[in-house]
Amino acid sequence: MADVTLEIGDRRHVVSSPDGQEDQLRRLAAMLDEHWPMAVRASGGLSGERTMMFVALMLADSLEEANRRPAEIKDEVLLTTIAERLESLADSLEQ
Repeated sequence: MADVTLEIGDRRHVVSSPDGQEDQLRRLAAMLDEHWPMAVRASGGLSGERTMMFVALMLADSLEEANRRPAEIKDEVLLTTIAERLESLADSLEQ
């Protein structure tokens, strides 16, 4: 186990990390830090805890959107495949 210092917003957090996972933790912390300024504005700067809640809500919203997207893409691919088959069938019937 290694200790990793993560900087999120205006705070430093020391967390333990399984060996080899340090860079992943830093990348995740960078994602949180990226959302920090907007979360501070949304929380009114009242507390770090409230700000982190807004960061979590923003990331949860992004995750929900990403989870919906694959189904939409699959539906689009399916519709395209069906349309292509129907066009092929129509061409065959015309001949």
